[in-house]
Amino acid sequence: MTIKFDPHVHSKHSYDGVLSPQRILKIAKQRALDAIAITDHNTIKGGLQAKSIKQDNILIIVGSEVNTDYGDVIGLFLNEELKSQRFEELIDEIRDQGGNSVLPHPYRRKRFPGNKLIKTVDIIEGINGRTSKELNVKAQDLANKLEKPTIAGSDAHISFELGRVWNLAGSMSNCNEDDLRKIILEGKFETGGITSPLLQKISIISGAAIKRLKG
Repeated sequence: MTIKFDPHVHSKHSYDGVLSPQRILKIAKQRALDAIAITDHNTIKGGLQAKSIKQDNILIIVGSEVNTDYGDVIGLFLNEELKSQRFEELIDEIRDQGGNSVLPHPYRRKRFPGNKLIKTVDIIEGINGRTSKELNVKAQDLANKLEKPTIAGSDAHISFELGRVWNLAGSMSNCNEDDLRKIILEGKFETGGITSPLLQKISIISGAAIKRLKG
């Protein structure tokens, strides 16, 4: 069974997002995604709400993207809100929940964590839909250097971004959390999609406008 998934999606529960969980599920189905992680800023509300919607097409992973002293960290496979905003403590908190940590867009942060901190992260986002090719290549090089699995995430905040970059796993017997987690941690999948400069610019401008409107 082949599974196509996007592990970095934001709903209206993010300060710069507009999509309802219902809308996210509809778009994901249209774009032939089998699984998504809803990773709202500093909350798991979007993921929990999506999980509560009765449907059997899309596997929902509950996540959250938290701003720490060394930039954003994503927790996947969560069941409780994350509380810490210190990088090292947050990694431990994610692990204590039985979740996995992702370093998203590594080179888009004001303070860069040292190798000692980065090594505590489970996964590095090697392709981010809102990040330049140059910085994505640097992220992939970092993951290779540290021998960490890489993942691609759309970082979708609006509809056209969802599933714009994706991961494709072809060795799953069925689409469930345990199998998907194993595939991700072992890096047994392919990545693909579109990360053109024009689309990135549209994404960033749109995100800034949404943030102002919601603020």
